[in-house]
Amino acid sequence: QVQLQESGGGSVQSGGSLKLSCAASGDTRCMAWFRQAPGKEREGVAAIDKTDTTTYTESVKGRFTISRNYPNNTLYLQMNSLKPEDTAMYYCAATPGWGPTLEPRIYAYWGQGTQVTVSS
Repeated sequence: QVQLQESGGGSVQSGGSLKLSCAASGDTRCMAWFRQAPGKEREGVAAIDKTDTTTYTESVKGRFTISRNYPNNTLYLQMNSLKPEDTAMYYCAATPGWGPTLEPRIYAYWGQGTQVTVSS
């Protein structure tokens, strides 16, 4: 059984930065960050597998960086140059399958989410 716990969300002004963390336990071969804004579908933001291969959705390329620390099995999302449209609940997800992928149906395990709010 995989357990995921996000932290690091908050409120920032446009252009600011935040770093999200996700503490994980269990088999987490591929991990990812998703986000969901009110009234919108859940969107894949970034994913990473155990070869450190990454993939990003187009709107965050060059601004967000996904990484993971293997000794403590923690996933990170460094978010720079934040925009109001980045405002959403951010979720950590994991799967024992191969990746990386931004397809939410692949992920069996999800955290509770952490809120990110960017004001203009």
